[in-house]
Amino acid sequence: MEKVQATVLMEKAREAAQYAHAPYSHYPVGAALLTETGEIFTGCNVESSSFGLTVCAERNAIAAALVAGFRSFHSLAIFSENGAAPCGACRQVIWDICGNIDIYLMDAQGEQRHYRMVDLFPLPFDNNKLKEAY
Repeated sequence: MEKVQATVLMEKAREAAQYAHAPYSHYPVGAALLTETGEIFTGCNVESSSFGLTVCAERNAIAAALVAGFRSFHSLAIFSENGAAPCGACRQVIWDICGNIDIYLMDAQGEQRHYRMVDLFPLPFDNNKLKEAY
């Protein structure tokens, strides 16, 4: 991806974090997902007092893109105060829905890191593993 596109995607993730509903953790996270055709879908984390019902920013961005009919993705940017990588549940969903896409992480100071999804999820359980079982 061009550096300009990556910068725009990361800024969209930063903007999305402003809408986070994080009354318990006080840890806002924003995500921006770029489709193969150039559309950007954002998401923020939404916490629940029943903590297990909390939904991460990454999964909210993916859900928004799916609801809009998109199925092919290029990259995902994630913003948090300390540039955290996706949680395990999000890594599984990103792999299942988006595949081995580019992942950009950004912190509040603007420090950025870039990975391929396979770097963050090196031994994925996916449809191929399910097929091997039958």
